[in-house]
Amino acid sequence: MDPFKAYLIEQHEAGVGGRFVEFAPENLDPGEVTIRVAYSSINYKDALAATGAGRIIRRLPCIGGIDLAGTVLESSDARFAAGEAVLATSYDIGVAHHGGFAQFARIPAGWVVPLPHGLSLFEAMALGTAGFTAALGIQRLEDNGMGPDGGPVAVTGATGGVGSLVVDMLAKRGYEVVAITGKDGEHEYLRHLGAAEVRSRHTLDLGTRPLEKATWAGAYDCVGGPMAAWLTRSMKQGASIACAGNAGGIELHTTVLPFILRGNNLLGVDSGYWPMAGRTRIWERLAGEMRPPHLAEIATSIAFDALPGAFEDFLHARVRGRVVVEVAGDA
Repeated sequence: MDPFKAYLIEQHEAGVGGRFVEFAPENLDPGEVTIRVAYSSINYKDALAATGAGRIIRRLPCIGGIDLAGTVLESSDARFAAGEAVLATSYDIGVAHHGGFAQFARIPAGWVVPLPHGLSLFEAMALGTAGFTAALGIQRLEDNGMGPDGGPVAVTGATGGVGSLVVDMLAKRGYEVVAITGKDGEHEYLRHLGAAEVRSRHTLDLGTRPLEKATWAGAYDCVGGPMAAWLTRSMKQGASIACAGNAGGIELHTTVLPFILRGNNLLGVDSGYWPMAGRTRIWERLAGEMRPPHLAEIATSIAFDALPGAFEDFLHARVRGRVVVEVAGDA
């Protein structure tokens, strides 16, 4: 392998930042599977890492990008063969292990997933960590009793990558989805994805009582903070909330009353270290019965060279849906 193009995040005098470099293959981290990267994607976590806006990066320097999809160049693990299409997300990728914002990546075999039948490499990254997180949260909600006949399901942060996919997937599964967003110009987009109702975060009355009107048969929260606290106070008896984001804050100010008087559940969605057996099964479901019907409209793509300019858009909530990075594309 010759030196290749990579987006390296480093510590500078002015703080943490990234730049394109020619990266020597011998400096890649250890791993059994070397992958020629076709696509990556941008998640909110990637923007925090690349700009130093959040304490995401655990090792510097580090090639960013927590998602990647491509073909195996070489493998010392018998489970993977040269030329095989694969994807890898989460674990330490892009935060403590060189990640997907590069033309090549070397990944531990235990972090690599064979590309499920029915998904292209582009579609795998249109889903990426966001799609996996969306599906995992829905699975946890349904495992805890949520069903289409129970009543309305709230989705907060609904225009984001995870939120858009959750709205799309739940609507496909027959749920009455109420999408909540701070982007008042995107209501039609959410209705197109299948939301039965769209509510503006700016006009939402969160209330102040320990228990508000029992409204939601389930909720998928991508925001955290006051929004998550309101959800705990307004769930129906025995209902669950999947908690998968903190853009609205990391603190949760509530009481025990929703849990001891209504029997509600707060379900954490940790997509980063979900066991591989369950991870593979969820990816198979994403390629099958959980596949979002509007994935092509939720995802947009940018050239690899345009990567640095995209991070500020994520940090300032100017992004809708998913952004796929064409590292090499289908070439």
